[in-house]
Amino acid sequence: MGGASFSQPWRSMPWTNEENLNFIKSYKPQNNDVENLRILLHGPVGAGKSSFINSVESVLLGRVTGRVMTDTISGCSFTKKYKAFKIHKDPESFYPFIFNDTMGFEQRNGMNVEDIKLALMGHVTEGYKPIPGVQLKESDQEYNSCPSLDDRVHALVCVMPADLVSLISDEVVKKMRDVRLAASDMGIPQLAILTKVDEACPEVKNNIKNVYESNYLKEKVDKFSLMLGIPQNCIFLVKNYESELQTNEDINGPILIALRQMIVYGEDFINNL
Repeated sequence: MGGASFSQPWRSMPWTNEENLNFIKSYKPQNNDVENLRILLHGPVGAGKSSFINSVESVLLGRVTGRVMTDTISGCSFTKKYKAFKIHKDPESFYPFIFNDTMGFEQRNGMNVEDIKLALMGHVTEGYKPIPGVQLKESDQEYNSCPSLDDRVHALVCVMPADLVSLISDEVVKKMRDVRLAASDMGIPQLAILTKVDEACPEVKNNIKNVYESNYLKEKVDKFSLMLGIPQNCIFLVKNYESELQTNEDINGPILIALRQMIVYGEDFINNL
């Protein structure tokens, strides 16, 4: 763990929380063939993928939620099915974006890379229960043989705990890199979020506002960028809602920045098709 910090933030927060919220609330896909922007989360077991979805929902609803089930002690993936999550905008409607949650990567088991590639193309239906080592086949009931543009993934997000960047196994890195290269071939934009920043850095644990002043976290962003080839300006630091009982603006800020960029990149992708 590191505690040293820069005298000035190494990344500025260009918009206020209110500006980001207004952007997200007013967002609607411009492409008429897309009803919902689809954001797929992938990464190792325990990275905080499901917790990030809960955190986004918490920010947008203004109260801490836990709709997506998570687990704090299991050494294997708690997410067992390929699931899609929409967030209520009001009692009658949803925000026009969807999060797809996936089983985490493990050294030998976990999510099948080839299944993720099929999901990127829209071939995997919601509710599919991956079997480690067994790829979804065209003859399977959960295989969508004729995916629409709406079924396809429009933004791919890799989720990684900040304090594990240096400890992740080569096998899991290879899987994440394989998914990234497949997405690149499809033109799908890719971003990353480093989670659990408060556990990685004492200064951030004391004050989340220090997240982009931490030298230690900057080093983790640099290392992760070199590891997967994702540009640094596409890697975001967030603290998910975990122990808190109420939302607060300081935790909301980094989450909103990350979500806004996911939407921007995904929107550019569907408009350029």
